Amino acid sequence: MAEIEFRDVTRTYPGGITAQKGLNLTVADGEFLILVGPSGCGKSTALRLLAGLDKPTSGEIRIGGTVVNDLGPGQRDIAMVFQNYALYPHMTVYRNLAYGLKQRKTPRTEIDRRVRETAELLEIGGLLDRKPGQLSGGQRQRVAMGRALVREPQAFLLDEPLSNLDAKLRNQVRGDLKRLHREVPVTSLYVTHDQVEAMTLGDRLCVMAGGEVQQIGTTDEVYNHPANTFVAAFMGSPPMNLMPGEVRSGVLHVGGAELSSVPCPDGPVTVGARPEHLEVRGAGGDGVVPARVDFVEPLGSHVLITADVDATRVIVQAPAGTDYAPGTAIGLALPPEHTYFFDAETGEAQLHRERLTL
Repeated sequence: MAEIEFRDVTRTYPGGITAQKGLNLTVADGEFLILVGPSGCGKSTALRLLAGLDKPTSGEIRIGGTVVNDLGPGQRDIAMVFQNYALYPHMTVYRNLAYGLKQRKTPRTEIDRRVRETAELLEIGGLLDRKPGQLSGGQRQRVAMGRALVREPQAFLLDEPLSNLDAKLRNQVRGDLKRLHREVPVTSLYVTHDQVEAMTLGDRLCVMAGGEVQQIGTTDEVYNHPANTFVAAFMGSPPMNLMPGEVRSGVLHVGGAELSSVPCPDGPVTVGARPEHLEVRGAGGDGVVPARVDFVEPLGSHVLITADVDATRVIVQAPAGTDYAPGTAIGLALPPEHTYFFDAETGEAQLHRERLTL
């Protein structure tokens, strides 16, 4: 195992396209860190740079304290798991797991020990004589993880390994990954665009957009204290609602309604509230934001109400059984302890309401 460091790493491609803009990131020894963001944000580029499949334009990449910029993929002592499994179809599971060790001229008895131990750890010990075509998607992904793990690398790189699995299998293999990292805490960097997957898997998250880091922190830090409107709107399902507001003489106004006093500077502000924290009230009440229902989605344990607030789409999570006809006027209350404020121009977070005391 080893610490991973990106020091001011930039990657610019021909034509002036910059996929990575001065990345500074440290993955601690034994940590499971998630790179998450939309397509084109630079997360896969970071993984390719770390793996040696691409070279940085500037900056340093270190693994275990060693600068690896000029080392080839085979010299970095890392292992990768891809979304398409990348198994040899003509080989048995045993031979797929053993292949990398055999190429490194590992003694046969050591190969056998590692393969069987890894297979048992991943609960595929009974599949060693089968070929990939005889396995389910979840089993093939376990073999792909095993082939990387059996090498006992310094670092484990995972490039959207669950994206080809159906929802049920994703949940199952996600649990396997958490258990696996707990039992074998290899330094791991995991890339995904699925923010639910990111929030449930990693020790820390690195949220990216446009080739730049937006925020690094634990799930709690990123979800409850987003650094800007991008993080607020990206992390969470459904995401945080963002509504234009204005502070006048210390009083917050949203959707044409006067809400409450806030210790914020006067001027425009972006107000944030997560769907589970908004409360539905009767229309026309004091201290509520006027809204009009677009549609209601029953989801069993709760319903999602999509409503319009002054031409801004807002989603509210309400108790099961709640129902409104399209066009119904309602009022939305913003609990002070769960209201967020962002700079209207930069999108950067201001003080969270729960920390502000009149």
